[in-house]
Amino acid sequence: MIHPSFTPRMLIGGRLVGAEGDPLGVLNPATEETVGHVPDATDAQLDAAVSAARGAFETWRTTSVDERRAVLTACAASVRGHIEELAVLLTTEQGKPLADARVEIAAFADWLDAHAALPYTDEEITETGTHRVRIRRVPLGVVAGIVPWNYPVVIAAKKIAPALLAGNALVLKPSPHTPLTTLRIGELLADVVPAGVLNTVSGGDSLGPRLTGHPGIRKIAFVGSTATGREVMASAARTLARVTLELGGNDPAIVLPDVDLDEVVPRVFWTCFANSGQLCIAAKRVYVHEEIYDAFAERFASLARSVKVGNGLEDGVQLGPLQNRAQYEKVVGLIKETVGSGARLLVEGAIPDGPGYFVHPTVVDDPADDSAIVTREPFGPVVPLLRFRDLDDVVRRANDSEYGLSGTVWSRDLAAAEELAARIEVGTVWINQEAIPAPDLPFGGHKSSGLGVENGVEGVREHTDTQVLSIRS
Repeated sequence: MIHPSFTPRMLIGGRLVGAEGDPLGVLNPATEETVGHVPDATDAQLDAAVSAARGAFETWRTTSVDERRAVLTACAASVRGHIEELAVLLTTEQGKPLADARVEIAAFADWLDAHAALPYTDEEITETGTHRVRIRRVPLGVVAGIVPWNYPVVIAAKKIAPALLAGNALVLKPSPHTPLTTLRIGELLADVVPAGVLNTVSGGDSLGPRLTGHPGIRKIAFVGSTATGREVMASAARTLARVTLELGGNDPAIVLPDVDLDEVVPRVFWTCFANSGQLCIAAKRVYVHEEIYDAFAERFASLARSVKVGNGLEDGVQLGPLQNRAQYEKVVGLIKETVGSGARLLVEGAIPDGPGYFVHPTVVDDPADDSAIVTREPFGPVVPLLRFRDLDDVVRRANDSEYGLSGTVWSRDLAAAEELAARIEVGTVWINQEAIPAPDLPFGGHKSSGLGVENGVEGVREHTDTQVLSIRS
């Protein structure tokens, strides 16, 4: 499925660079077949990427914000002109349905365009008589962007857009499970972005620690698990690099008794199961008021049984496979543990024999609050429904987690929903909305779900230092 003219190569200093040693194979999770090979960056290649970024930074930092906006807009246009090719490549390596892959590629371009339009300025000026103060936002230098395998393209945009708009240069590292589309985008942008301002490097599990520990990196923008985020933060401490961490979540959805079930059940369902549950902000615990629990559960389970699971390149498929074997085994193990604990399954999703990491949607009926399916982040298509009686009870249970990424609240009473949402210890609460971040709004987690924010002007400023010029005449 790889474009016939595309040989995966890294972008380093404006040049496309191939493997110097044995390349890494990339699997299609729907077939478990190798669909491509990518370079495994050597120490010398990583050094070259960081060095190229440092060199380019000296010029890029002096460009105007409007010039940087123009480059982001040109990048968006270049990618938008290759949506179908990139979408097929993304589905082939990640597994998601082709329609969803198209949406993600378009979102990459939209994200860059949205950042190009942000009301971002690099300085403010105040004057009081004989005293003048200039408050400047100065770029940091070289940013390391580390991207996971669940939404590799749109999350790459979340690294590229703010780093470049703020005047930094970027070294972007995709997951070893999903590097193909990112490298292809690097190829498309090689003649759009000034040489060295954007670099792409691919590699195995050792590349991440080598990148985060590199002395030339001044900021690390990371999305991934909480456990790995702690390692990234420890690595950054050695060089005092800035960090932005978007980490794990165990996001609650809270459904109040006044909702329209016909409308809300499908929306909550897809908030749980989009991308086969492989989404940091997916609803992973659904709290339903006891007055409507049985009716809600019946509709929710019926929808779970109706979903078509399969190879994302096939027509009509709504959910693809889990992306890699390790995640597949984790999710299958969690389902078996849940069944072994005595919990009742409303829908026991099929785990078919044969190739591909397929798990059908699985729904658990009101398990104990201390059960693994409630306390852990499955990151897969298995979701517990939980009864609650009153608001104090559901707030306590929703907040009883080390995580605090996001959540959703569903109710016709907007005042009550907003009051409830304000009590949830998370970074974002969507009320009567699916969990979808916006490029112009800050996004970040509380507690063990992260550090700092991405998106919006606040996210751009996290890629800068503050400099104050205090001038007395």
